Amino acid sequence: MVGMTSSGAMAQQLMSSSHTPARSWKEQTNTWLFSALLILGGSLFVALCAKIRVPLPFTPVPITAQTLGILLVGSLLGWRLGLLSMGLYLAMGVAGLPFFTGEGAGWSYLLGATGGYLLATPLAAALVGWLAERGWDRRVPTMALSMIFGNAIIYLLGVAWLAALIGLQAAVVKGMLPFIVGDAFKIAIACVVLPGGWRLLGTKKPEQSG
Repeated sequence: MVGMTSSGAMAQQLMSSSHTPARSWKEQTNTWLFSALLILGGSLFVALCAKIRVPLPFTPVPITAQTLGILLVGSLLGWRLGLLSMGLYLAMGVAGLPFFTGEGAGWSYLLGATGGYLLATPLAAALVGWLAERGWDRRVPTMALSMIFGNAIIYLLGVAWLAALIGLQAAVVKGMLPFIVGDAFKIAIACVVLPGGWRLLGTKKPEQSG
């Protein structure tokens, strides 16, 4: 009886261990698929935000909702998926899909006056996502501060790129100052709608406090 019991226990253990890799593989596949959908969805969301565009007559840089999309993608997806999502966004735009502002696409658009702002998008999303993963998204003040830092990266690279074309002073006047108030408003909107994004994705919903 002891031998039979031991054999039965061993058989059960072998059967259990033989099923574990299958379950693990399935779970990993589901996770990879969900991550891929998040990466694609984030890039498409930013592409949609880029279409909300108000051109300004005195600057080559338009007002868009693109910054709002970048900050939300970074906060919702975290730094890795946020970085990959914005990298995919740039890749699809360079490949010819009209994902940049207006009908912009291709290398010529990326290397144009707004190229610095575009190239900053993966870094901005990654920074906001990195801070969110460390709890900065659990309270409104730190959530807003993380987005300010992300926005600062966009300004830094965007203005530096533009300065190479028109000079630093002109780049600051035409590529940053007109957008500060609007970007502050976008950050406020992002802080308001972010919990809705958590609910939509079925992810965390930390309590917010002022």
